[in-house]
Amino acid sequence: MNDRRAPGHGTWWGFAVWTAGTAALIAALPWAASGRLPDRVATHWSQGRAAPDGSMPLWAASLFPALIWVALVLGVAVARWRAGGDARAATPPWAVATLLSVGIGIGGAQASVIRSNLDMTDWHEARRQSGWTTALVVAVVVAGIVAWLLSTRRRGAGPALTGQDGHGPALDIPEGQRVVWFSRTTNPWLHGLAAVTGLAAVAAAVALIGGLAEPTQGWTLLTLCAVGSLTATACGSVQARVTERGLEVAFGPLGWPVRRWAPDAIETARAENRTPAQVGGWGYRLSGLGTTIMLRAGDCLVIRARGRRTDFAVSVDDAERGAALLNTLRAPHTP
Repeated sequence: MNDRRAPGHGTWWGFAVWTAGTAALIAALPWAASGRLPDRVATHWSQGRAAPDGSMPLWAASLFPALIWVALVLGVAVARWRAGGDARAATPPWAVATLLSVGIGIGGAQASVIRSNLDMTDWHEARRQSGWTTALVVAVVVAGIVAWLLSTRRRGAGPALTGQDGHGPALDIPEGQRVVWFSRTTNPWLHGLAAVTGLAAVAAAVALIGGLAEPTQGWTLLTLCAVGSLTATACGSVQARVTERGLEVAFGPLGWPVRRWAPDAIETARAENRTPAQVGGWGYRLSGLGTTIMLRAGDCLVIRARGRRTDFAVSVDDAERGAALLNTLRAPHTP
């Protein structure tokens, strides 16, 4: 496996946006509805009671949950530092799951509190939103599970490539040896875009829960931002793997969708330096050079499938070794 880029760079950008944006959203929500809230806001309901038994002034209801969130983030950062974490390394799965699920939990709880107090003249009149509370608990659990699965999957890698470092068109592989080449590239700007649009989707959902958004507009914004976030996430990383079965190029943290070529389906393989200007921009590009997955300028693994007149290229590190291994694997199939 070869991936010289700092694997956690894009992820840290995304979580920096998530952390700051979530804190701002939690703190701003009560002020956004201040004209429809009582002077003191009901903030606590004892188990089994529909009527509240605790309240806070508006400024405290805004500041206190935001401070809890910031304290949690600092606690996660300190725990990771004490465990010997490297700032350049990928974010640990437990930190990903904690920050995502708890951020959704605190933001959703704040929205539920606001909804309970909305258009009340006195905080004693507020009533617990039992349905929203149940849905919030489910959302927190699902978010934590999904975040854990995504972050652990991203850490998977194949065994190291063995054999010569060969700079030629093929590698000298010992008899009976099985080999794997793996490389991954991420684009931190697309990860940041995914975080921003994802946060906007969460804000739209919170506004809907809190009753602060008109349903049609709120659902439209939520849908557009959620689709944009998922698209940017899927396009923000790419991984290429070469094994005896050929080349596999997978997209996004889930490794899907995937494009595959068997060794006998590949006519040529090489490494080539390409830039966004040459292929028409970033992402999945079609140009006179063929199809290029462009996430960063530089080395690209370039193949030409049999029967095709154009190439397929993907921007990954150590492309020359990947091309050499592909040429070695396809050699027995060459007519």
